[in-house]
Amino acid sequence: MRLSLNKAIRLKAKAPLLLHSLYLPAANTSLPFRNVSTHSKATTLTLTTKTRAFLPSPFLTCGAAMATAACVQVKEQIELTETEKKIFARLLNTLRYFNLQTQLRVAGGWVRDKLLGKECYDIDIALDNMLGSEFVDKVREYLSSTGEEAQGLAVIPSNPEQSKHLETARMRLFDLWIDFVNLRCEDYSENSRIPTMKFGTAEEDAYRRDLTINSLFYNINTNLVEDFTKRGIEDLKFGRIVTPLTPKETFLDDPLRVLRAIRFGARFGFALDEELKKAASCDDVKTALAAKISRERIGTEIDLMISGNQPVKAIDYICDLTLFWVVFNLPLQVEPAVSEGCYRLSAAYLDATWKLIQLIGCSSFNDEQRRLSLYSALFLPLRNATYKDRKAKKIPAVNYIFKDSLKRKASDAETVTKVHKSLDKFLSLIPCLLSNDDMQLVKVDWGQEFVDVPLSSKLRVLTGFLLKEIKDFWRVALLMSTLLYPTDIDCTQDDRDKHFQLDKRKDLFVSVENAIVKLGTTSFFFPFVKFLCFIFPMTPILSHINN
Repeated sequence: MRLSLNKAIRLKAKAPLLLHSLYLPAANTSLPFRNVSTHSKATTLTLTTKTRAFLPSPFLTCGAAMATAACVQVKEQIELTETEKKIFARLLNTLRYFNLQTQLRVAGGWVRDKLLGKECYDIDIALDNMLGSEFVDKVREYLSSTGEEAQGLAVIPSNPEQSKHLETARMRLFDLWIDFVNLRCEDYSENSRIPTMKFGTAEEDAYRRDLTINSLFYNINTNLVEDFTKRGIEDLKFGRIVTPLTPKETFLDDPLRVLRAIRFGARFGFALDEELKKAASCDDVKTALAAKISRERIGTEIDLMISGNQPVKAIDYICDLTLFWVVFNLPLQVEPAVSEGCYRLSAAYLDATWKLIQLIGCSSFNDEQRRLSLYSALFLPLRNATYKDRKAKKIPAVNYIFKDSLKRKASDAETVTKVHKSLDKFLSLIPCLLSNDDMQLVKVDWGQEFVDVPLSSKLRVLTGFLLKEIKDFWRVALLMSTLLYPTDIDCTQDDRDKHFQLDKRKDLFVSVENAIVKLGTTSFFFPFVKFLCFIFPMTPILSHINN
């Protein structure tokens, strides 16, 4: 509909809160207009220049502040899958079977994703008058009465020292894991950041959540979406990352929420609230993040960012909020010394790698290769940095980041450090592979054992041996070498795309990849080596490989 000046006046008088909650675009454009508390049918509101002139300044200010955030399509109601209907039916039948007055609410991410039209298999159910373990026992007993067997029952205890304040009960229903917790309210003593937990109302629980877009509930009993902060749906619609309470209070309660805010902001392309950014970058919150949160939990969040759809945006947020060295903590006495601003170079390499993968084609890399390509790029400026362990042995600093700072699996550290160690050799091979000229192999010391390799076979043997060292991740090493070839980039370079000349580097990657495949080293390296060993049995390196 078109909004006249008189209608706008009447609308302001009847529903001023609605006016102030809208995002205001330019004149003569349209936007969704909906009363989010009653979920009435969405209509379209067209704003003319005259209408804009009438509206109060807070409305205009709100629109200007959110000019960079895109409107997001939010569904009017949640549509359940057949599996979800069966799960919820079992839970409601449990209530009827035991005559329980419990309200069952799906909380957080599932509600958010369903309203965005995305499927979600992570169902967390909040209970208003009993513990999760108590309700899971009731469900088990009900299922047993119907001849069904409960699966995967487990209780995960709370760990307040690591900011995990709630006991969680789990079970499997129709091949989906369901978590059950009680609604909570928290009281803090004057000298402690660890709260005393007690049962709370749904509204109290919503305000203790990390973000407004994650504070929504879907009430299984009533089939209604509940927005107790009165801005969760609005922030979802207008792409805002905001905390229900003041951001500093929210982050000090659980500092991991800083990384969750970053991850969701990057994942959905939402704008971080300015007050949230100030709180996230303050010293108190950074200290709490380093001291209170286990490195496993930090590593999990980072891995979700790197494996997600917007890893560059996530790391850019971490850099902008000066959290890089808090997250990717280095050991003491790294040699050579790492400059404080090195993280910007890490972000630049990550950005270039992400874009280069898109140019080359995502099908060239599986998920694990893509993930480790991004880690390799992120830590590329640290590839030569080492520290000494207790036995005075030099260890790559990147190894410390994976094993100690992020607590990731050892194979991640091993693969990335192998990729980094292979780069000098790969860089020396690139001009030879492009020209198919063995005579240029003089830049890198490959070791005494390669001296007696016949010159006519040296390029193929060295290439095959290098591929043997890094196995399935040779394309990752080639990708990193492509970025470094022929020289490293300048830390002060702002125009990433222009400097990296990604189109040319994509062509370089494809040319070298084709040359390697043409040599046959990816599939026929070991039969070829055995053939050489038969002809040149005294060549040390060939005998070593053959064994």
